[in-house]
Amino acid sequence: MSARTALAPAKVNLFLHVGPVDPDGYHPLASLVAFADIGDRLSVAPADRLSLTVEGPFAGALADEPDNLILRVLRRLGAATGIGEPPLAITLDKRLPVAAGLGGGSADAGAALKLARDALGLALDDGALADIAGAAGADGPMCLHARAAWAEGRGDRLAFEPALPPLPALLVNPGVPSPTGPVYRAYAAGRPPAADRPAPPPSWSTGDVIDWLGGRRNDLQAPAVALQPRIGEALDEAAGLPGARLVRMSGSGATVFALFDRPSHATVAADRLRARRPDWWIAPTVLG
Repeated sequence: MSARTALAPAKVNLFLHVGPVDPDGYHPLASLVAFADIGDRLSVAPADRLSLTVEGPFAGALADEPDNLILRVLRRLGAATGIGEPPLAITLDKRLPVAAGLGGGSADAGAALKLARDALGLALDDGALADIAGAAGADGPMCLHARAAWAEGRGDRLAFEPALPPLPALLVNPGVPSPTGPVYRAYAAGRPPAADRPAPPPSWSTGDVIDWLGGRRNDLQAPAVALQPRIGEALDEAAGLPGARLVRMSGSGATVFALFDRPSHATVAADRLRARRPDWWIAPTVLG
């Protein structure tokens, strides 16, 4: 068995409508989710026991704990298949910022499950792996599939959207964490509207999709900005970039995305913003 490597792509909520908390303590949501062509990278290699090594520019932001999401889902995989802890050495190259609204931990867990399945020759399809990925939280199944999708309920009811066009984008993180729990608690203190799923855009052309997204919202953006004002700075900076058609926060923050008509526009905008904010994480990408 040789080493295998895979991308764990960043997840972006193009819109995020969040309803009031339900009797079980969860907020129902409606979202259109897309995945970037950038993300963390994982590799697995045969070993005597299960282990995880974290490296890369954001490795220091991850707590060194035994219940890392990657280890959690791999242990669940071993229990579900009866093989015990998979004898694999996992290396995570952490390239995405942490607590950033990009689904990084869930994406890492999903990529690890696929790599482990293939490395060990397990007869499990993606649907079976998605059930196991639920151990990583509500984002687990969607990040395992890593396909554009409508997400509803707790984020676990997925309808894939193959018509979503490639969307040139710029991801901007101002270097502050935005933990999900405090943002949701701040949001719940208001009067949340219903988690409505809107009708699709009139066409799936890039321009029509961006225009349509302009009429949607991220309900967590305002409470996240109130808790972390630097997210507001990132929104303002991105909105002032030439060619930016739409600017919004992803998930519970702190990453902001800007959409453009062309990838070259996103690249030029990235260069301009890096000159002003060299300490921020800034990455041009294509969402789809």
